[in-house]
Amino acid sequence: MSGCLIIHGFTGGPYEVEPLADHLHQVTDWEIVSPRLPGHGLGENGKELELTKVTYQEWIQTCEQAYLDLKKRHEKIYLIGFSMGGMISAFLAGKYSCEKLVLLSTSRKYISIPRMALDIIGFGQKALQRKLKTDPLFVHYMGKYGSVPIRATLEFLKCMRFTKPYLKKVHCPVFIAQGMQDGLVPYKTVHYLDKEIPGETEIIYYYDSKHLICLGEDKEVVIDGVHRFLMRPTTTKNALSMS
Repeated sequence: MSGCLIIHGFTGGPYEVEPLADHLHQVTDWEIVSPRLPGHGLGENGKELELTKVTYQEWIQTCEQAYLDLKKRHEKIYLIGFSMGGMISAFLAGKYSCEKLVLLSTSRKYISIPRMALDIIGFGQKALQRKLKTDPLFVHYMGKYGSVPIRATLEFLKCMRFTKPYLKKVHCPVFIAQGMQDGLVPYKTVHYLDKEIPGETEIIYYYDSKHLICLGEDKEVVIDGVHRFLMRPTTTKNALSMS
C-alpha cells in the first residue's frame, strides 16, 4: 500500500482538499493523510483561524513530520499540495523524494490583484441575482476577512522564499493544475513553476476554475485529472486546456 500526503493552503484547512482526499480514499487502497497546519482550520466548521503566534517553520515541520511518519509505513509516497501547500509539497519532494507530485493553484509568485477585482465585480452581479451567499469563493473571502494578521502574511511570504529553491530539486513526475479564473494566484505562475522544476511536468489549465480548485463547480473534472495522473505509469511534458 502507498501513502498520500495532501496539504491545504494558507488561511485554509483540510476542507479545501477534502473532496479530492475523499475520492482517493474511495478509489485506492492508499493511506490518505491531510494534516491541519498550526493556526489553521479551527472551530466546528474547520474555517476559524488563530494565526497571531504561529510561524512558517511550524507549518513546514508539521508537514515534514507527516511525510516522515508515512514514509515509515509505505515505500511509495504521493504528495499533493494546494496553494501554499503546493510549495510545501515541492519542498518535501525536493528534500526527500516521492513517487509523484501534484501542485494545485500553487502560490509560487504573487497574488493577482486584477483577477481579484473581477471576482468582486462578479460578487455584485450574483448579489443582484440573490445567489451570492451560496457562492463558494465569496464564502471563502468573507470567512477570512479581518482574520489574517499582517504577521501571518509575512510568515506566508517567508514560507514562499524558503520553499522556492527546492523546486529545482524536484525530479519526480509533476502534475500542475491551475484555474484560469483564479483570483489569488495568477495562471502565469505556472510558467515559473514549469521553468524551475527540472523533472517531467504535465500542465492543465482549467478555464472555469477559480482558486478553490477542489471546491468549485467543475471540481469533478479537476479531481478526475489528478486521479488519472496519479494512476498513469509515466507523464509527458506538455500543456493542455480544459473548459
